[in-house]
Amino acid sequence: MASRLQGVGYRDAVLLGPEKLVITQRPERIDCCYNSSTLPVVSNRPSERSDMVRLGGTATANHMEVFEGLEKLFRRRGIDLDWVLYSGYDNMVDAFVKGEIDLAWNGPLSYVKIKRLAANGVRVIAMRDADINFTTHFITHADSGIDTMEDLKDRSFAFGWRSSVQAGLLAFSFLKDSGINPSKDLSANSFYDDRQSDTKSDECDVVERVASGEFDAGAVSQRVMETMAEDGTLPRDAVRIFWSSPGYSHCCFTSQNDLDPELAAEIESAFLSVTDEDPIGKGVLEGEACRSFVPGTDIGWEMIEKAAEAEGLI
Repeated sequence: MASRLQGVGYRDAVLLGPEKLVITQRPERIDCCYNSSTLPVVSNRPSERSDMVRLGGTATANHMEVFEGLEKLFRRRGIDLDWVLYSGYDNMVDAFVKGEIDLAWNGPLSYVKIKRLAANGVRVIAMRDADINFTTHFITHADSGIDTMEDLKDRSFAFGWRSSVQAGLLAFSFLKDSGINPSKDLSANSFYDDRQSDTKSDECDVVERVASGEFDAGAVSQRVMETMAEDGTLPRDAVRIFWSSPGYSHCCFTSQNDLDPELAAEIESAFLSVTDEDPIGKGVLEGEACRSFVPGTDIGWEMIEKAAEAEGLI
């Protein structure tokens, strides 16, 4: 049966948020609705030009508006941009590997998958400023007595979504690397998927449960901690950080490696030119929760690749 929505399990990670968009708001823009296991959810219009650059992303709530904004900004610079949304990262990865799209807006796990599967290689063409040197924190209650990883033995631990790299996959891996077997050494542990919660953000849920004492410790990204501090929702007197990961790379815009070098440079320049001084640019940056786009890097993915291998995800 045709579907616009694909279920997400531990092995089908979607990183940009828990919402999986069922596209009904803009029916005049929808060309087709195919079986979600093979084909894209929505394209902004049929592609009629062979020289058009096609960008792929996942069907999350903000991507339609962000991609529409990027289309307008790129066209100002003479780049004919088309875009298509997929019901899951694996479908987008498959389309990229088949050469059906030129650019992919990847989460960290889908990037390491694409890097392995693309026969001609890939190029990280741009990233959000927030995606450089991304960090996972382990937090605990202010009075818990937990100061090291060793102190987590026989304590309870809260993860984010199973599909979250920063608060799920990597957090699980960091524990194992430190000698803590989550299934044996913790008194209890749970992922956000398993908990009933009125909090829409998995990482905010972790902070709230650790602050209340329901869990002794939990995993949360530096980015979420900073956001909660800025909006006043971080219970500063109730939680503290006792361990921080090394920095790693997060989401990225990936291009085909055989993309014309001159065109690739123009695309990178277009991303780097997005500014909040322009109304459209401001909407794009706000939609992606960043201040700017920066040049891409091919370093910082090693921890993610190692963790994904260990869990059989790649």
